[in-house]
Amino acid sequence: MLMGEYQHNIDTKGRLIMPAKFRPELGSSFIVTRGLDGCLFGYPMNSWETIEEKLKQLPLAKKDARKFTRFFYSAATEVEIDKQGRINLPKNLIEFAKIDKECRVIGVSDRIEIWSSELWKDFAEDAEENFESIAEEMIDFGF
Repeated sequence: MLMGEYQHNIDTKGRLIMPAKFRPELGSSFIVTRGLDGCLFGYPMNSWETIEEKLKQLPLAKKDARKFTRFFYSAATEVEIDKQGRINLPKNLIEFAKIDKECRVIGVSDRIEIWSSELWKDFAEDAEENFESIAEEMIDFGF
């Protein structure tokens, strides 16, 4: 399971150190793509295969399903963790996530999320302010 929050910097070449605690779960390579809320999603290969199977089930006749699938897959890229524990993020993903230098890498169960520190701060402040009402809504999902 991937969990926790880590602050790291991305260098001018797009290299980002993966937290050491995440590396065993992520393996030597994993998939990074556009995520939701302005962050990037990173999936270990086994989780990515599960996502792929679910996306294949989306109805091709539905316009939103086609849009989502195109947007999600078009940015997906396999990244490898080098000997220094770094990955190299493509420029289009760095720009999508508005990562300047500082970023947050968080574990979210079966995936990681990579956030610009600024966007993460805004998201976390909003979530903290609304945590109780969010928790109340989660009861509808059996939480």
